[in-house]
Amino acid sequence: MSDGQREPEPSPRPVLLQVDALKVHFPSGRKSLFGADQVVKAVDGVSFLVHEGEAVAIVGESGCGKSTTGNAILGLAPVTEGQVSFRGRDIADLGPDERASMWRNLQVIFQDPVAALNPKRTIGQSIAEPLAINKVPRTQQNERVATLLDLVGLNPGQRDRFPNELSGGQRQRVVIARALALEPDLIICDEPVSALDVSIQSQILNLLMKLQRDLGLAYLFISHDLSVVRHIADRVIVMYLGHIVEQGPADVLFRAPRHPYTEALLSAIPLPDPILERAKKRVLLEGDLPSPVNPPKGCPFVTRCPIREARCADEKPGLQQDEHGREAACFLR
Repeated sequence: MSDGQREPEPSPRPVLLQVDALKVHFPSGRKSLFGADQVVKAVDGVSFLVHEGEAVAIVGESGCGKSTTGNAILGLAPVTEGQVSFRGRDIADLGPDERASMWRNLQVIFQDPVAALNPKRTIGQSIAEPLAINKVPRTQQNERVATLLDLVGLNPGQRDRFPNELSGGQRQRVVIARALALEPDLIICDEPVSALDVSIQSQILNLLMKLQRDLGLAYLFISHDLSVVRHIADRVIVMYLGHIVEQGPADVLFRAPRHPYTEALLSAIPLPDPILERAKKRVLLEGDLPSPVNPPKGCPFVTRCPIREARCADEKPGLQQDEHGREAACFLR
C-alpha cells in the first residue's frame, strides 16, 4: 500500500450518483411514554455526490448510518424521504428495463466474502452468475471469467474450486471479480477489507486502486477505519448519528480537519513510530453514541463534543463550505 497522497482531480467529472436529503427512518418496535411508536432515525438528511472515476469514502463509528446509506442506495433499505439518482435519473422513477440497466452499472462488494459466495458453486460459476442472469452466451461467459480471474490476480485453474478451498483474501478477490463481470461504472464497497488480516487488507486495497485506475471505476467506499480510507479515497464523508458532519477532499480533511468529531477519529489512527505515537495528542470523546431514537435537539454531536457551547444544545448547524471545498457542520470552526 502506498503512503503517498492521491492526486486531486484538476476539474470536476460528470456526476454518477447523487443523493439528496436522504432519510431512512424505521420503527424501533417500542412505544414512548405517551404511547406513540418510536422511530429510529438511522439516516437523517444526507446529501452528497459521486463523480465518474472517483472514490468517495463514508466513515464513522458503528451506528452512524453509513451502511444504511449504502443499503438505501442499493434498494435494500426503504427510503423515507429524499432522492437517489443515478446518471441524473431518480432510481424510484425507473421502469423495470431501466432499473435492470442501472443494476448492471451499479454493483456491490460486501464485508464478508464467505456469506457473499454460495458454498455449493465453484468460483467460475459464482463469477459467471451475473453474466448468466443477463443471458450472455456460454462461450462469452467462459472467456469473461478467465479475463476476470486474471484481472483480480487469481489463477485460471482456481475457477473449478469451491469457496472453502480458498483463503479469505482469495475469496474477496472472487467477490470483486463477480462485481466487475458486467463492467459497472460504480461499485459500493461496504467494509470490503474489515474481515481480512492486516497484510491481506493492503493487497486488496492495492488491487481496488489498480482496478480504479485501469478501468475508470467509481467507488462508494464505506468503512469505520480512517487508516484504510486515506489510501483509497479522493473525497471523504464523515457521518455521525445519521448526519454528515464533515466532507471534502481527502488530502485536505486528513491534513486539517475542521469538525471535532473528525479530529477525534483521526487522532485514534495509530502511528508507525512509537515515539510519535506516544507524543501525539489524542482527542478523547465523552460517553457513548446517543440513541438514534432520541437524538439531541441541536447539534447531533453536542453530548460528546469537547468544545461545545450553550447554543449547540438548541441549534443544529448546517454544513458550511470553506475555500478548500471542505464542508463542516460546526458553529465554532
